[in-house]
Amino acid sequence: MSRRAKWILMLVFAPLGLALFVFIGGGVVQYLWNWLLPPIFGLPEITIWQALGLLVLCRILFGGFSAHGSGRSHSRPPEERERFRKAMRERWGFGPSFCGTKGNEATSTPPKGSGEE
Repeated sequence: MSRRAKWILMLVFAPLGLALFVFIGGGVVQYLWNWLLPPIFGLPEITIWQALGLLVLCRILFGGFSAHGSGRSHSRPPEERERFRKAMRERWGFGPSFCGTKGNEATSTPPKGSGEE
């Protein structure tokens, strides 16, 4: 088979395969929704188009549009990731004494005001 014939076949079958994959995914979402949610929560059953809409909505909200998910933490340099971790620890009250790296020192010291000091 020539190279040109392979490209023609790919141009014909790739969109068909993608459409089949998307509709199978939508069918799975539709089946699971219609099986679980109406009996449990009293919600109405959905159509295949609504299931495909749910897939798109979930992709937008939770997955982003890049090929490998959002990938935000992997694209940051290690120094920037450590600065982010440090800022989150300080913001939420988990300072160096709580998240220290000196073995069990942070867990072996009782909290202030516990009477065990």
